[in-house]
Amino acid sequence: MSQLLILAAEKENPLVPPIPELVIGLIAFVIVFGFLAKKLLPNINKVLDERREAIEGGIEKAEAAQTEAQSVLEQYKAQLAEARHEAARLRQEAQEQGATLIAEMRAEGQRQREEIVAAGHTQIEADRKAASQALRQDVGKLATDLAGKLVGESLEDHARQSRVIDRFLDELEEKAEAAR
Repeated sequence: MSQLLILAAEKENPLVPPIPELVIGLIAFVIVFGFLAKKLLPNINKVLDERREAIEGGIEKAEAAQTEAQSVLEQYKAQLAEARHEAARLRQEAQEQGATLIAEMRAEGQRQREEIVAAGHTQIEADRKAASQALRQDVGKLATDLAGKLVGESLEDHARQSRVIDRFLDELEEKAEAAR
């Protein structure tokens, strides 16, 4: 009996399933695999294709955006360089205008100074002539009065008085200039 048990145990190997279970399992596997291949695999492939297209489209969009960004950057750099050049030109122009304005203002100041000096000389000359004329009259009057007191008679003849005084003062001026 122990031999029968060993033979029965040898026939039933736990690692090898019975043939009817193996056939049923194989049929069930083919049905499930066929169902998955028909229904689930196309959906998975469709989702994967959409995802690949989205990624490729995103990459293309990113490349396009990068290209556009690069062109915009180049434009900004060009505009910045142009703006710097324009600023330098305006600064140079302003310096030139400033130098020109300073030169014009100096020339105008020099001209006004010369006008003021000339007007001052003219005024001084006019004042000197007026003072000389007033002094001549005062000296002449004093000299006539003094001569009248010395002579003892009045020298009131105005025309004669003017001629005598003018002649006397002209002689004094000639002597003063000859002494220089």
